[in-house]
Amino acid sequence: MPSVDLNADMGESFGPWVMGQDEALLKVITSANIACGMHAGDWDVMAATLRTAVAQGTGIGAHPGFPDLQGFGRRRMDMPRDSLRNLVAYQLGAAQAMARIAGGAVRHLKLHGALANMCAEDAELARAAYDGALGVDPDIIVMVLAGTRQQEAVEALGCRWAGEIFSDRAYNDDATLVDRRLPGAVIHDAARAAERMVRMVEAGAIITESGRRIPAAVDTICLHGDGKTALQIAREVRVALEVSGVTLQVFEGRTGRA
Repeated sequence: MPSVDLNADMGESFGPWVMGQDEALLKVITSANIACGMHAGDWDVMAATLRTAVAQGTGIGAHPGFPDLQGFGRRRMDMPRDSLRNLVAYQLGAAQAMARIAGGAVRHLKLHGALANMCAEDAELARAAYDGALGVDPDIIVMVLAGTRQQEAVEALGCRWAGEIFSDRAYNDDATLVDRRLPGAVIHDAARAAERMVRMVEAGAIITESGRRIPAAVDTICLHGDGKTALQIAREVRVALEVSGVTLQVFEGRTGRA
């Protein structure tokens, strides 16, 4: 019987400004990627989100991004490799401290937004980012965009990793995500998202917009917590997978080549 993890990006509110439905989402998903205060979130939001995640028994992940609150971390930045290592290490350390106070622990790391997209295209950039995380915790599980340069980087590093596919994003033929500025890049239809995920999990492959199938390590499925239909997508994806005989559980991580 196949199994898969269901994750969501969250903890992205800031002060009195609320984004997403984190508390409700945490009742549906199995892993949470929690913003670390650079692209979104703050110390109080992190604390509250982590307390709820611990209470739900959800797998906890750090979600570092570029220091770009206004652009929500979705604007590309040119950063020296050493500085990028420090940026990722800094955010992971903050997540670890806040998780410890909440009675939990950070088990995985997932890059956010423009930083993730750039690392999906450039293995050396990805390696610099992951070196920052592994320097803090050599046993952390690195969540990667399956089939991209991110995966190439973790395979070379020999660290623990998990392959991720997206329920609410369209794919190019090289396994990267369609640019958000293009029509159809973001999927808001929950029924469509659910149907796509069942097909991809069963196929063990990413299915692109052109219909191409790219064999992939399908360990976890992501949805973006800031999306207006995020909660509906999460619920429908979960139900569709369970009806298809797929078990939802926190990923274990893997090493080496897929």
